[in-house]
Amino acid sequence: MRRYLIPVAVSLSALAAPLAAATPAEQLSQVFRDSDEALLKRQPLNALFRGDLRYADQLGDFFSDAASEANFRADKTDLAALARIDRTRLNATDRIAYDTFKRTTEIDMAGLTPAMRRLRDVRPIDHFFGVQTFYPDLSSGQGAAPFKTVADYENNIKRHRQFAAQLDVAIARFREGMKTGVVQPKLIVRNVIDQLDLQLKGGVEGSAYVGPLKNFPDSISAADRARLTAETTAAVRDAIFPAYTRLRDFLRDEYLPVAREGVGLVNMPGGLALYRYLIESNTTLPMTPDQIHNLGLSEVARITREMEAIKTKVGFTGTLPQFFDKLRADPAVKFKSKDEMRDEFLSVGKRVDLRVREQFSTIPKTPLEIRAVPEYREKTDAGGSYNQGTPDGSRPGVFYYNSYDLPSRSKVGSETLYLHEAVPGHHFQISLAQENTALPSFMRFGGNTAYVEGWALYAETLWPELGMETDPYQRFGGLDDEMLRALRLVVDSGLHAKKWTRDQAIEYMLAHSGMSRTDATIEVERYIAIPGQALAYKIGQLTILKLKAEAKAKLGDKFDAKKFHAQVLMTGALPMTVLEAKVRAWIAGDGV
Repeated sequence: MRRYLIPVAVSLSALAAPLAAATPAEQLSQVFRDSDEALLKRQPLNALFRGDLRYADQLGDFFSDAASEANFRADKTDLAALARIDRTRLNATDRIAYDTFKRTTEIDMAGLTPAMRRLRDVRPIDHFFGVQTFYPDLSSGQGAAPFKTVADYENNIKRHRQFAAQLDVAIARFREGMKTGVVQPKLIVRNVIDQLDLQLKGGVEGSAYVGPLKNFPDSISAADRARLTAETTAAVRDAIFPAYTRLRDFLRDEYLPVAREGVGLVNMPGGLALYRYLIESNTTLPMTPDQIHNLGLSEVARITREMEAIKTKVGFTGTLPQFFDKLRADPAVKFKSKDEMRDEFLSVGKRVDLRVREQFSTIPKTPLEIRAVPEYREKTDAGGSYNQGTPDGSRPGVFYYNSYDLPSRSKVGSETLYLHEAVPGHHFQISLAQENTALPSFMRFGGNTAYVEGWALYAETLWPELGMETDPYQRFGGLDDEMLRALRLVVDSGLHAKKWTRDQAIEYMLAHSGMSRTDATIEVERYIAIPGQALAYKIGQLTILKLKAEAKAKLGDKFDAKKFHAQVLMTGALPMTVLEAKVRAWIAGDGV
């Protein structure tokens, strides 16, 4: 999944003053409210993505020491405020909120210690989650920022100038890392340079930033249109593009020569300690690199056996790698046009909608749209991604499909991709949490990767119940997608703990899956850019599947999929330990 927002620090800042609320439940709610408001002030884009426009003229501080220190102090204050509340006097739902807040705050705080910051803050940009990847989309008129009023356009211009300033701060942080040898791999640097070159090549008029100027609302006068067009164009021309150029030139001329050759964190001073932290922060479980690697090898072996069975079923007599090659080259499973690719996903969505109420008692109100990945980022983007909507439905959730290098894209797996990114995957999970106003804001809008991506991968396993993958090739595509997540355990840990090379990782993925070299390259370079994130998918999915198996075994005929899914979904994204405790308590109560 790809969501174009600054990753939310779920642990928020609480006020230090004594709580005035009388009961523990009221005290807890007050902590959540106060700390959420403090978060929105520190990270105003989080408010913008929610549709809260109070801070819409502010971009926020992404890279400075002051920003990291403020987040660390907020975490410390949060834990102190939480410790003053008597957990034993809370009801079951509030205890879940308490435990989630505590666990996520502890994990977040561990990543903001001086030792961790020396390894993270001086590498402020990468090609996958760098600010230069999401800001154009935010400002395009198709992203989270609204363009309905004169004030919306004026806020956008203010953010543009702040964005340019942030890029200069990023350069300063990179320079700090150059002094200690804590630098990005050359591969990441070259990819960022390519992204900046592409955006500069199009010029102001060819950029995403002029999108809002082509679609003024009727309510904005001709005079205001002329003024806003001139001011927006000037901000892009005189602030953003010069900042792009400064960053590009710095990375090319000064940083690239000293960037590291080894792509994994293990090749960077302190990198292995950082990787161990990133495993826990992404999976919410204290696993070691070796445990991750060995689990991945086991899952690869299991899925390979299921793939072999389908290969035999369709009458192919060659080896599994030969079957992969056949599917990569077979024109019968390729999209003939971008329009055909779009129509395929529209068709899948209609068929899923016919069955989804058999598995879920609550359906999101937020609408869903299906769009192609914008051209300016399609080369390095994933095959599919999701961008969340707003809780009030004014902005839809968007499932993005990637049509870059169309001959490399296959119809095989289109059904499972939709289940993951759209319904009942990310669109269901994120929308249902946001729409649930009974939850505190950090549970509505925050989350952890293991839950968010684990749910989406679990959603793929519902293909029988939703009438998908009845064709053996689509089922093979489903296995191929699951194989990707198993390969991630092996490859991510191989890169960052075992000194695997980029090419070694790509070849391993090609040997064990049907993905194209283009997709395998994008995937591996993603793991290089954001270590540990890709581990969360399989870990989260296996946790949910384990809990489902326990529920079925204990409840027997009383097991109700709708009730199970409600238990998993309706309290937002929980750390795995909290989710396990919640579902097991439900099972012990005979699934009522």
